[in-house]
Amino acid sequence: MPNSSSHPADNLSARNLSARDRSTGGPSTGGRRAVIGVLLVLVLATAAAVALHATGRVTLAYDRQAGRPVAILDEVPGPETGPACPIDQRYVDEQAEGLRPDVLAAWQRLRTEAGARGVTLCLNDGKRSVGQQQREFADAVQRFGTAELAARYVLPPEKSMHVKGLAVDIQPLESAAWVEHNGNALGWCRRYQNEEWHFEYDPAYATSGCPAMLPSATSG
Repeated sequence: MPNSSSHPADNLSARNLSARDRSTGGPSTGGRRAVIGVLLVLVLATAAAVALHATGRVTLAYDRQAGRPVAILDEVPGPETGPACPIDQRYVDEQAEGLRPDVLAAWQRLRTEAGARGVTLCLNDGKRSVGQQQREFADAVQRFGTAELAARYVLPPEKSMHVKGLAVDIQPLESAAWVEHNGNALGWCRRYQNEEWHFEYDPAYATSGCPAMLPSATSG
């Protein structure tokens, strides 16, 4: 990859009857009003979710168990940029937004471990949506001349681990080298010989070790 946000659950607890309701065996007028109020809130929340769905900013599916809208990870965008990397201002250090939750936690553990060893890891690129990846790929095609050559460095969206929220690009290269030698214990492995900065997360790597590196992203 070249170096160059989910709705809270609407948890409705069991309705608590007032002392009068319990003694009479039914809800009071105030209780009925409360129920109506709760129903109105739920209707408005549903309408808001539908409205967000219609904007196209984030593609939504529906959680089959909870029935609430959830974002499809491939469509969740990552930051377009970030502040300058504090140890090498040629790169940025963006927020790790949009990564799959377990990957985000693993990234935070990796960064903490590196920091304890005096190593600063800058997240030069992390999560990308399908649209962001498509733009990256189109730019690479323009730069390298053909889709085949471009794919050695930037995969199309359907194949990208950045889109799936599983990959990060770490800079500067000295920091990336530290991750290459130490990251597998936390599930991070460098995957491509031609991309010293690109790492992917899989919890199995922590026990099985890193798989053999591929020459490029198109070699798999």
